[in-house]
Amino acid sequence: MNDLLIGFAGVLAAATPVVVAVIGETFTERAGVINLSANGIILLSAMTGFAAASTSGSAFVGLFAGALVGAIAGTVVSFCSITIKQSQVAVGFILATLFKDLSYFLGAPLMGTTGPTIGTTPIPFLSDIPIIGDLFFKQSWLTYFSFILIIAAFIWIFKTRQGLKLRAVGEQPVSAYTRGINVNRMRYLYTILGAALIGLAGPMYSLSVKAGWKGTLTGLDGIGWIVLSITIFGGWNPLRGAFGAYLFVFLQWLGIVLQTSMPNIPSQVLQVAPFPLMIFTLLFVNIGDTEWVTRILSTLPKPLRSVLLKIIKFIRTPPPSSLGSPFEKE
Repeated sequence: MNDLLIGFAGVLAAATPVVVAVIGETFTERAGVINLSANGIILLSAMTGFAAASTSGSAFVGLFAGALVGAIAGTVVSFCSITIKQSQVAVGFILATLFKDLSYFLGAPLMGTTGPTIGTTPIPFLSDIPIIGDLFFKQSWLTYFSFILIIAAFIWIFKTRQGLKLRAVGEQPVSAYTRGINVNRMRYLYTILGAALIGLAGPMYSLSVKAGWKGTLTGLDGIGWIVLSITIFGGWNPLRGAFGAYLFVFLQWLGIVLQTSMPNIPSQVLQVAPFPLMIFTLLFVNIGDTEWVTRILSTLPKPLRSVLLKIIKFIRTPPPSSLGSPFEKE
């Protein structure tokens, strides 16, 4: 039981950067902008944050440096996609590749060096609660921050007037503009904010989850693309997005656990299994209402068909209507 609790607590800790990055991308895409440079931002901010923390001796400086890298990247994305109206997909891919190469090139001198790390900070009294205390209240303050961010982001998007404006900008920008909302300014704001949160995820890895910088061996390449897929899986909802992040990291942890009980299966298969599973889930989300799927479902027993239809309805959420489209004043 103790080993299981430790494992689940480790999942919550390891998922922290993914949760923060997914919420950042959720804010950006809710405003109608796709930031495909997330993978490069995480790599570059992880390297920059580690370098800043090592130089200053302060993990807080490293976290700030990572968020700043993300904010600068978000500004570039905003200018290219909003002001000069270039393809958001093309801009994102170019920046993702550029940031990735920069992180490896500029981070070469940091290979093998040590720097500050962020440890666990148990919360008095709450950490003594059986089971719940071990799971939730013996974490680092970064994980506590992610818990608060999930709730705050959900309330902001769905329960406040500003969140209503954000959703209007992403869904009906023309209508929002006629009601006096500065659409492009809000898109700038949320793209920069979202990228800053993605940038914050980088040093969360290099200063906590995977302390240090090891270049291509760091194991962060690809996380940004998973963040983008989880954002879609989560239906642009912070609560569902966080669930997707925890699910992905849980599957990674499960792959490690199963290696000992399934020695005949190559370890590489279990390590990469979460990635095709996420792809399959996204595929299922997007084909769930096609005609041929409907025909197949109609042949199933009614109880099973009813369950599958409810699952499809739950996980299938249409993207913001203007996602990826530049706003033109009429």
